[in-house]
Amino acid sequence: MPSTWRVIDLIHWAETYLKEKEFDNPRAEIEWLLCALLDCNRLNVYLRFEEPLSQSQLTILRNWVKRRLQNEPLQYITGSCDFYGRQFLINSKVLIPRPETERLVDIAIEKMNGINSPSILDVGTGSGCIATTLGLEILDSKVMGVDISLDALEVANENKAKLCSENVLFIEMDILNTLPEKLFDLLISNPPYIPKNEMENLMKDVKDFEPVIALEDKNNGFTFYKRFAEIGRTLVKPGAWFVLEVGMGDHPMMVKSIFSNSGYLNVELIKDYNGDNRVLVVQV
Repeated sequence: MPSTWRVIDLIHWAETYLKEKEFDNPRAEIEWLLCALLDCNRLNVYLRFEEPLSQSQLTILRNWVKRRLQNEPLQYITGSCDFYGRQFLINSKVLIPRPETERLVDIAIEKMNGINSPSILDVGTGSGCIATTLGLEILDSKVMGVDISLDALEVANENKAKLCSENVLFIEMDILNTLPEKLFDLLISNPPYIPKNEMENLMKDVKDFEPVIALEDKNNGFTFYKRFAEIGRTLVKPGAWFVLEVGMGDHPMMVKSIFSNSGYLNVELIKDYNGDNRVLVVQV
């Protein structure tokens, strides 16, 4: 790179360079990096297009581009991700929050409407994006986020502090072998559901960088759903809800049958905003 670069020069350079490297949307890539580097939104990047970058900024950007060329996700490179309109801190110890998962939050808020001081359990909390968001959106709620990973819980607690969600508590727990000592109005979870034998088929960005423990269940993709169906009636109150993310293809119907075959009568698949069955809602 030359010694002096304006924002607009970098956008033009990256569009050509990243296109040569076969990135699908080069402009979006450089916009994401510049937003993080300049600590501003996309519109302000263009309002500042004549602004020259300092040598230290260029050094950071050069390092970020090198990392991106190795397929490292943008969210890990910049250390943050937007979820439900808020910025969450993330690193490679936690799953990157997906837009589809925001659908779980929408449904959970709807189900908790009218319940005074609802108690909510978020299983496999990761970055804490679901638990923290629910704590902030349902102000009188009490939210417990559990995860087996201490590294993930460290990130979750950083997000709790950053976003001032005082009604959220994060606890280390292996839900497959332990139960909380209270009952909840809602269990919400985006559990590991990719079958072990399908991990190799994932995009390089995912399989090489995101934590395996958050992606696959070391089995056939149904371990956590079977556990939830088994412990559900001892974990949530009568009439309470499960809101669970499910995978693609046959996975949603298979998970639905797990609950139906376990005697749950009110089981429904709900589509995400892409029109795919990605959320299973169960009333106990």
